[in-house]
Amino acid sequence: MKKWRQFLRFSAMLQLLPALESGEDILVGGQAVLEGVMMRSPHAWGIAVRKSTGEVVSHCEPLERPADKRKWLAWPIVRGVATLGQAMALGFRALRYSANAALDEIPVNDEGKTVQISNWVLAVNVLFSVGFFIFMYKFVPLLAATELKHVWPVFGHQVAFNLIDGAVRIALFLLFIWGVSLWKDIRRVYQYHGAEHKTVFAFESHDPMQVNAVQKYSTFHPRCGTSFLMTVMLISILVYTLIPVTGVSSGAEHGLHILDRLFWIRFALRIALLPVIAGVSYEIIRFAAKHRGSLFALMTAPGLWLQRITTKTPSDDQVECAIVALNQAMELEAKRGGELVLA
Repeated sequence: MKKWRQFLRFSAMLQLLPALESGEDILVGGQAVLEGVMMRSPHAWGIAVRKSTGEVVSHCEPLERPADKRKWLAWPIVRGVATLGQAMALGFRALRYSANAALDEIPVNDEGKTVQISNWVLAVNVLFSVGFFIFMYKFVPLLAATELKHVWPVFGHQVAFNLIDGAVRIALFLLFIWGVSLWKDIRRVYQYHGAEHKTVFAFESHDPMQVNAVQKYSTFHPRCGTSFLMTVMLISILVYTLIPVTGVSSGAEHGLHILDRLFWIRFALRIALLPVIAGVSYEIIRFAAKHRGSLFALMTAPGLWLQRITTKTPSDDQVECAIVALNQAMELEAKRGGELVLA
């Protein structure tokens, strides 16, 4: 039973992965994982996970920045897509490590053999996660806006249509992160998320990496993945509005609006424009983190408000995990001669 509970937690965490990840390729950031924290620096990453026995297990590896291999990946907009891709891949590896650390405590036979998440289980979870994202945040909002347009033609206007589409998308996102927060195990993840933010704040303020020094900081950080996702959703409304889709609606006369050609054109555009929207949102978050009194910083405010759900006040032992993870990353960073740029 405990094994399946761990698998369920792992699946839920995959859905939350973009909201829990933070950091840039030139800044220190991190991510909450199952019973632990992953921290990354420009050239290294470290992870610390606390087992049920109280033991903290840790691991660190070097990290190559995408722009170090291909200079064009450092271009504005492009760097956002490259960094996000690397962050998601790294976040997945860290989540798998933490899940296996938990499963390592679960014997499956009398010989003491333990289990790990197999590759096929990982593949199924990833495919489900991607499918869930596209269905929930692209298909359902577009379908809702399309149906409303046919019931009330006023919503057929380009601006009104995309406002409805965006409002439904944001509502579904808020409902999801609030709903999973009611699960005790996910609330613990949100506490580790808070520990990660506090530790990054302390590091950026040049405070010692000690629990009492870290605990005085806020759990709300402008570079959080929650802020990024909210910015993506707001920017997407503007982008979709600026790209009009016109033509004859082939299925309208039959009342089968899902068969409308325009519906699928809009749906395809929403998928195709994801990299552009992500790249623009990354630049806004990056700028806002360094210029917190700017107009762009206002766009990140909803994400900061939302962190009241996705971050919780951590316990001292959770902060300790975040500190261990950061120290692991920084020790390896120092060995590799990396240079840090603080926000």
